[in-house]
Amino acid sequence: MLHKDYLEWHSLKAKVNNEKERPYFHEREIWFCSLGANIGFEQDGKGKEYLRPIVIIKKFNNEVCLIVPLTKTRKKGIHYFSFLVKESILNSAILSQVRLIDSKRLEYKIDTISEDDFYLLKQKLIRLLA
Repeated sequence: MLHKDYLEWHSLKAKVNNEKERPYFHEREIWFCSLGANIGFEQDGKGKEYLRPIVIIKKFNNEVCLIVPLTKTRKKGIHYFSFLVKESILNSAILSQVRLIDSKRLEYKIDTISEDDFYLLKQKLIRLLA
């Protein structure tokens, strides 16, 4: 079993919470996000900043949004939705990992999912949650 360095993540998490400004963001945008070191099979961020790409599903206000983490690993099935990022990189949205985050976790925008793909992603997410 892989051991995670939670102390390192908690130090960064405190910095994100106490010092970071909230960026301006919109639904459909794809961002790198500080997801952190999580428990068990929850998706972790990677690297020294614990970043993972995510797509913003719903903006509730300037402080919080509903997101779905992404993976470059090709995934199929009811828990995933695959689409192209930057017109050439296939990513799979991990629908079962949908979660609410504070927008302070958003680091930088990398792309925007097409309107058609976003509609299909939301439909698949709704079916999964229904």
